[in-house]
Amino acid sequence: MTQPVKIYHNPRCSKSRQALALLQDKGISPEVIEYLKTPLDRKALADLVARLGLPASAIVRKSEDVFKQHYAGKQLSEAEWIDALAEHPILMERPIVVAGDRAVVGRPPENVLGIV
Repeated sequence: MTQPVKIYHNPRCSKSRQALALLQDKGISPEVIEYLKTPLDRKALADLVARLGLPASAIVRKSEDVFKQHYAGKQLSEAEWIDALAEHPILMERPIVVAGDRAVVGRPPENVLGIV
């Protein structure tokens, strides 16, 4: 039995669209969560980061204006990065695919195939 798959998705992002298409091409119909419309709370973000096995700072998009305006050059704790991601969902790297207790950032999109 296969485990449910979720994709934290931004339909405006080409890499996110490519990762979703790869999953669908493999016959996987993931639960699509448009995280900009339905932001993750602190608990969900902490859980996601734990599944990734990465520090929260590793999934922060440093090219976003909000990062440059508020966070560039700052040393934040893990909790502070979680707070920043909760406050500014646009900062979260995309896509992120979750299958069971594992997660992966879909950059490049082919990364998602490693956990499904």
